[in-house]
This record gives sequence, structure tokens and C-alpha cells, in this order.
Amino acid sequence: MRITELLLIITLAGCVSVKNRNIVRQLDQLGEDFQEHTGFYLMDPSTNEILVDFNGARYFTPASNTKIFTMYAALELLGESLPGLYYKQTGDSLIFWGSGDPAFLYPLLPQGGVFQWLSNSSKKLYYSPSNFYEDAFGPGWAWDDYNYTYSVERTPFPMYGNAFVLKKKAQEAYLDTNQPYFKRHVWLGDSTQEETVIVRDIGTNKTTYFPSGNMKAFEHEIPFRYDDHMITAMLSDTLKKEVGLVFRPIPEDHSAILSIPTDSALKVMMQESDNFIAEQLLLVCSGVLNDSLQTGSTIDHAKATFMKDMPDTPIWRDGSGLSRYNLFTPRSIVWLWQQMLVRHSKERLFPLLATGGKAGTIKNYYKADPPYIFGKTGTLSNNHALSGYLVAKSGRLLVFSFMNSNYTTESYPLKKRMEKILWEVREKY
Repeated sequence: MRITELLLIITLAGCVSVKNRNIVRQLDQLGEDFQEHTGFYLMDPSTNEILVDFNGARYFTPASNTKIFTMYAALELLGESLPGLYYKQTGDSLIFWGSGDPAFLYPLLPQGGVFQWLSNSSKKLYYSPSNFYEDAFGPGWAWDDYNYTYSVERTPFPMYGNAFVLKKKAQEAYLDTNQPYFKRHVWLGDSTQEETVIVRDIGTNKTTYFPSGNMKAFEHEIPFRYDDHMITAMLSDTLKKEVGLVFRPIPEDHSAILSIPTDSALKVMMQESDNFIAEQLLLVCSGVLNDSLQTGSTIDHAKATFMKDMPDTPIWRDGSGLSRYNLFTPRSIVWLWQQMLVRHSKERLFPLLATGGKAGTIKNYYKADPPYIFGKTGTLSNNHALSGYLVAKSGRLLVFSFMNSNYTTESYPLKKRMEKILWEVREKY
């Protein structure tokens, strides 16, 4: 080797080392300044070169970075469209089972053909919930979040995103809803409040409305409490025909009606961090695997098959990341992104993801033209993560995971420091 070539290699290696040291120094300072734990893992998927490894093998609370795992499972297990329901026709009867499909009358998703198919059927309709083997809430969820729409129940046959809407026009006292079924469950409170308060009882759908002294307009979403009889009543009310309730096991020779494109659900889940869609998709995957709707079935299958080579065993308990029991390492998340890139093109993946300065939960962060961050955020109190793909100024495509736990401040100043570090990666790599 000529001396000039050797000097060039040494120089380039030195540049990489300096870049890495600068990043590591900033990461170290981040932990000091926020009294928190930081993990950062950066690699080049084209060469498998690890560029930065700062606590990459440590476990962190992923929050909604859990949806990356859910997305990968959905990409591996589901076809181009979600199954909307399963059914069996017998004589003059049509018995159907839920598939977990989140799209049915959910305003954030396009509508598949399920509603019209049920409406047009000349058969007597019967709903069976016997393929559902899951609790309403996931392990490690906060029980007192039941009143918030980021924590709606998991159900076999979702409707309206498993929530109902109460709304009022300005200067009017009349309370209205787009779902007439729930009018019977709304009660007027015995006092007025400074601001409107709407509270649902924890074990029932009884919802109390405490009006405010002002006459402002409002629209409020309330998660509903699922039960089998209620769903058949809601379906009857919506379809304008009677739907009966039976408890029949799903037969092996059942058929399926397809719903919406899988990517349509993934896009809303990943960009808007929709917990409802995430939880339901793991149930949909389970139904495809073995006809039963059970979150753990999907998770166990994924870990034993297409995730078995992950560097660190994930502690994975739900689809959305609401569970505080979830624990992942930055390098495992990077491995997951890398696998997705191997199995699916970036032309398919990138439009599904939150995009810096453009779309989703990072619309107001990581701005550049063209965008350079495509990924998924995750936030629970005292925990924030961002993982995904980074397109460097040089055109180089990198994969990263940036995780933070146990900080005590608001997340905004932490996000701005993360933004500064990732911008430096963009500029120097």
C-alpha cells in the first residue's frame, strides 16, 4: 500500500473518531443536565457499521416506540388488506365473528366494505364474541386512564374507535351526539363547573355531564365500556336491522370479508401514534395466526420467529406502548428497523412514518428540506424516545434509536437537545 493511501485511511478514520467523540460527549452531557438515562445507537444498514453505541444494550421504557414492533408484526403477518370480520352462512342465518379490525365506523380511517356488506345481507344476522380471549386493558396500563381516548378498551368488534362523542354548539344548552345509542347513558350533573367536565363511571357507560357557566362550544370523546349485548344493540341501531347474540365457536371453514388496506391503518398508527389501532392490529394478527383474538399470541409468535435473532430479548406486553412493563434496547430497535428495510422498500415504509417538519408527531421538529428524519416517537411521563431512519446530508441512509428515561423536566427542552444532536449527525455523516 502506498504511503498516500495509508495516510488517507488514517485521516478518514480519525475524522470518524472525532465525529463519534463529539456525539458521545453531547450524549453524556445530556444525561448529566437532565439527570436521566440516555441511550443512542446509530448504524449504517448498507455496511452494518455501528457508528455510535451509547448505552445501546441498556433497556429503556419505549412508550410508543412499541408501535414499531406492532408495525413489523403487521407487515409480516397481514396481507394487503385487513380482515374485516369472519363469517359462516347457515340456511337463513349469517353468524359473524369480530376480527379486531379497527376501521369499522372509525373516523380516522377509510371505511371498508364491512358496513355495506352487513347492511345488504338478506340473512338473519348473529354476532358471536367467542373468539375473543383478551382483557379490556393491557398489563401495566394505568387504571385511571380509562376516561381518556388514548386508553380505549381492546375489543373483538370495534365500533367508532371504541369511543362516543358528546358535543355542544356555542350559546346552546342542548347536548348532542353522533351515536344516538349513548344518549340513554348521559346524565346531567348536580353542579356547574368553571370549565365543562364529562366523566364516565369506571365500570359502566353512565356518563355525567357537568356544564360550565360559559356557553362555549365543545366536542368531547369518551371511551365506552364494552359488553357483548351492547355491541349487538349498537349494530342493530346502526344497521337498522336486528342483530342477535350467540356464542358459537368459530368453525374451521369460515370465510372472511376484507376491510381497508393494511398500510392505511399503519400510517395513522405510526404518524398519529394511535393507541387504539395499535392494540387492535395485534388482535387482527392473532386472528390470522390461529382464529383467536389474543395479544400475547401475536407477541409470542413474533418473538419465536421473525424476531428471534434480535440482539436483546424484548420485554413486550402490548401493542401501543401504554404498558410500563415494556422494555427494549436501542440496538434491538435499530435491528428491527434494519429488518424492515431488508424486507420492504423505503418507498413503502417512509410514507407510513412520522416525518420531520412534515407529518405526524414530529411535524414541528427536525425540520429540513428535504426531510431527514422518518420514524416513530414514544412518550410517557418521564420517558421519551425517537427511533427510525435518518438521511444524512451526504445522502447516506442511517438507522438510529434515541431513548431517554427518568428525566424530571418537561419533554420540550429534551427534544430540542435531541434535535441538535440528530442535526449534527445529518451534517457530519
